[in-house]
Amino acid sequence: MDQALGDPADRADPTDSIDPVLEVRDLRVHIGTPRGVVRAVDDVSLTIGHGQALGVVGESGSGKSVTAKAIMGMLPRGAGCSGQILFRGRDLLTLSQSERRKIWGAQVAMVLQDPGGSLNPVVRVERQLTEGMRRHLGVGRAEARGRAVDLLVEVGVPDPERRLRSYPHELSGGMRQRVMIAIALACEPDLVIADEPTTALDVTVQRQVLDLLRRIQRDRGTALMLISHDLAVVAGRTDRTAVMYAGRLAEDGATRTVFAAPRHRYTHALLEAVPTIDHERHTPLRLIPGILPDPVAPPTGCRFRPRCTAVRTECGVPGPVMTSVGHDHRVACCVPVDAPGTPPVTGGHDGR
Repeated sequence: MDQALGDPADRADPTDSIDPVLEVRDLRVHIGTPRGVVRAVDDVSLTIGHGQALGVVGESGSGKSVTAKAIMGMLPRGAGCSGQILFRGRDLLTLSQSERRKIWGAQVAMVLQDPGGSLNPVVRVERQLTEGMRRHLGVGRAEARGRAVDLLVEVGVPDPERRLRSYPHELSGGMRQRVMIAIALACEPDLVIADEPTTALDVTVQRQVLDLLRRIQRDRGTALMLISHDLAVVAGRTDRTAVMYAGRLAEDGATRTVFAAPRHRYTHALLEAVPTIDHERHTPLRLIPGILPDPVAPPTGCRFRPRCTAVRTECGVPGPVMTSVGHDHRVACCVPVDAPGTPPVTGGHDGR
C-alpha cells in the first residue's frame, strides 16, 4: 500500500495553506424519516487548502456523501443542517439561494458517481458543456465552444469536435465520466468535489479517470475532495485523508501518516481488511465484525464501540473527541492503536 502513495514532493502539508479554500466546522446534518431522525453527519470538521486533495473514506452510510451534498446544497427536503461551511471565508449556510447559485458550478463543482444519470440524455454534449461557461463567465457561443473543445482534449476525449455533437448515450461510460469532469472544470472552479466518481466503471477505466482527476487538480492548483469507500482510490491520489464512521470523523491527517500509522481502531481494521498481492488464495479475508449502528439510535459515546475489541469505560459517555496525536494527525479514540498499555488490534475475524 505504501508504494501507492506517490512521490513525497507531491504531498503538500496542509498547515502550509494560510488561506483555506474550504473549512467545514462542526457540521451536523439531521434527516427526518418515518422511523425517526437520522443523524447523518454529527460534528464533522474538515479543511482543504489551495491545490490540495483531501480523501474522505468510510463504509457506506458513514456520512461521506451527505457531507458533500451539504456543501453543494443538495440535501433532501426537510433535512436540518447546522455548523459552518466556509468557502473562501464565506459561510455558505448563511447565504441566500441566489448567492449560493453564483458559487455552485462556477467556483465549486461536483462530479457524481453516475454520469449516465447526471447528464441530460436528450441534450447534446456541447450544450451541456457550454451552458455553465455562458452563464457564469459571460462568454459568447463561439468562445464557449472553443473552450469546450480544449476541455475535451484536456480530459482525454478523442475527436472532440464529433463528441460535442453526440448525445450522452452515444458515449462509453468512461467517456461520459470524462465529459462530467470537463463540465466540472468548465468555469475553472476553486474546489471540485468528486463523489465516488468511478464506481460504475471497470477497473482499467477507473484508474485512468482517477489519475486524470489528480493530474488536472495538480496542474490547475484546484482543491479536490475525493470521496470513496475504497482506500486504494485515495491512497496515491490525495495529500490528506479523513476517515468517517457512522456520521462522525474518526481520524484525519496526512495520507502517508494515516495509512502507514493509523491510530483509530476503525482505520486500522479497514486497512487490515484490504487484500494484498501476497494474500494466499484460499485464506479468508479479515473482516470487521458487526455492522454500522442504527443511524436513528446510535450508541452513546464512540459509535465504533460495539465493533471494537479494545473498549474501555471512557469509550461510553461522553466518548472520545478529536485529539492531536502528532503533526497534522488527529484521532477520536480513547484507546488509540499503539498507545502504551493498550491491547493489540484484532479488528476482524477470519470469516469462518
